[in-house]
Amino acid sequence: MPPLRSRERARLPDSAFAYIDSGGRRSLPIHDEAHVRNALARFGRVSFEDDAARDRARTRLLRAAKRYGIVPVGFVTNELQPGRRLPTGTVALLMTDVVGSSGLVAQLGDRYPRLLADLVRIVRAAVRKAGGHEVDARADEYFAAFAEPRAALAAAVSLQAAIAAHPWPDGRRVRVRAGIHAGRPTATLTGYVGIAVNTVARVCAEAEGGQVLVCGAARRLLDETGTEPLGVVLREAGTRTLRGIPDPIELWEVAPAGPPPG
Repeated sequence: MPPLRSRERARLPDSAFAYIDSGGRRSLPIHDEAHVRNALARFGRVSFEDDAARDRARTRLLRAAKRYGIVPVGFVTNELQPGRRLPTGTVALLMTDVVGSSGLVAQLGDRYPRLLADLVRIVRAAVRKAGGHEVDARADEYFAAFAEPRAALAAAVSLQAAIAAHPWPDGRRVRVRAGIHAGRPTATLTGYVGIAVNTVARVCAEAEGGQVLVCGAARRLLDETGTEPLGVVLREAGTRTLRGIPDPIELWEVAPAGPPPG
């Protein structure tokens, strides 16, 4: 397919593109059959601002495919059955949750959705940079999977630093807790199921705002690769009995490398 020249691209209306971001930048041209096929092939490599933007672009692209009589079987399989893209076997699971979200909603009112959207963008960017896979993003919770725990740890460290540095409304401090667990969940068409999912949720719930907790299973896998390149160490946080989890869980806190304070 010949490249679309700048002058030709500029003459196209917005309706000729599957995706237009909040800054007005247009991508995935769909004005003819060749470009629709190209957009179907490239869709998974586009960095969308959020899930809603991705859904809108996907809908416009599928409508264009129908208009040109294209049956996008592979595209539908990849985009509408995300569970098939998730890592399998022993995987590292990362879950985050906003601390005090009800208070933020009460204080910010109709400004809270914007805060939440910014927060999700920060977390999603850290997960993608570390090579992770988004499993679910629901309200103020975020769930991701990684092929190995060091990548999950890198994402957690990165997102906490970015959240701490972000200028939140009215100078407020937004605090997020994070938990990492390693296990063998069962991949489905819509995500994961299994005790590993319940466990990472409980590990996350044990963390405080700004804290990352790692379970013993993930810690043992991390021992094989080390954490020094990430500038952090793991400090023992005790063994706890978590609600709904049959066996006690060893927990480790992620802390900056160097001597403990005090």
